[in-house]
Amino acid sequence: MKTYLAKAAAGAKSVALDDMILTTALPTTAGSKMLDGYCSLFDATVVEKLQSAGYSVAGKLNVGEFGFDVIGESSYYGAVRNADGSYASAAALALDEGGIDAVVTVDINGAPRRSAAQSGKVFIKPTYGTVSRYGTVAVACSGETVGVMADCADSAKTVLGAIAGYDCKDGTMHAQSKIDAALRDAKPRKIAVLTGFDTDAEGQQKIEAFKAACEGAGITVEQADGTLLKSASTAWNILMCAELCNNVSRFDGIKYGYRSKDYTTIDELYTNSRTEAFGDELKAAILYGSDVLSTKNYMPVYDKALRVRRVMVEALNKLFEQYDAVVLPACSKMKYADIDVAPYAVYTENLYTAPASISGLPAVVCAGVQAVGKAFSDGMLLELAKTAEEGK
Repeated sequence: MKTYLAKAAAGAKSVALDDMILTTALPTTAGSKMLDGYCSLFDATVVEKLQSAGYSVAGKLNVGEFGFDVIGESSYYGAVRNADGSYASAAALALDEGGIDAVVTVDINGAPRRSAAQSGKVFIKPTYGTVSRYGTVAVACSGETVGVMADCADSAKTVLGAIAGYDCKDGTMHAQSKIDAALRDAKPRKIAVLTGFDTDAEGQQKIEAFKAACEGAGITVEQADGTLLKSASTAWNILMCAELCNNVSRFDGIKYGYRSKDYTTIDELYTNSRTEAFGDELKAAILYGSDVLSTKNYMPVYDKALRVRRVMVEALNKLFEQYDAVVLPACSKMKYADIDVAPYAVYTENLYTAPASISGLPAVVCAGVQAVGKAFSDGMLLELAKTAEEGK
């Protein structure tokens, strides 16, 4: 486990960062041998914003290789585990140890949401374009967001308020007026639990408890058909791997990162450096991404995935004409053992997280349950999370 974490002084505001966020004071490895020991020449925008808000950075936390796996199991430095041997995330364990207010982490393929659900933490994935991604290791740029994991909704909200804001260095950002609107408090009045997303018995119990807490607070809870949204997973896998393939092409053994010692030609340098430094899960995603971007597959596969993305956005917007948020599990089960994190789990377990990833919509995980809201409803989702906390 690659973790740089120091205890903060008593009373000080302190956060930890996941290892996808560039810092000058500590290495940024992205959980990969390719970037082992790499130190950035500049800090990410979120780091600058945190420091401006009076937060100190307590350290960096282990992630799966390039952050796109199930829950961190593919890290070059080894998987993080709970006491019972099941998979965990370094972010959740760091919060359990105490001494930090929150963890700022990049959500690429839903790993922080799964981790928060299984560990009983709160995670807010904000509306795409409200938090700068400048200075994060790029993987799937059209859907990845910088979010906050914390012990409670209030802590997550406070840290999110510190890192949200317009940044001219990120070309995907919204205007400051829209970002301000996203963070405003709003009370949810009507939500829907989506059908078609099965989870294990413990996960179902958490959904029932979430429903009871909301109904106890006067929120109307109904059911809605979520079957169509299951197509988001296939489309997101295509788009994610295509973008990943392009983004990791910069790691060639020449400019920075790992360089093989065994080569005689430039082609061998590229091939051997990547073969030796990348893990199997990442190599598979690169090959898949290359294939969907090939001449024969670009239109029937990649372009079709882009059109499916539009269908998913329209389907979600139609739901939000009736509901303030939709509720669904964050994962298929509330604990991952060795046998559960198989090579293809990275493409199947995002069945639950892909709708928010592919659409750029905000999502919150609280009390083991995920809620997705319309664009710029981040403040409302955090209020919904508080309702779930108070109803425990």
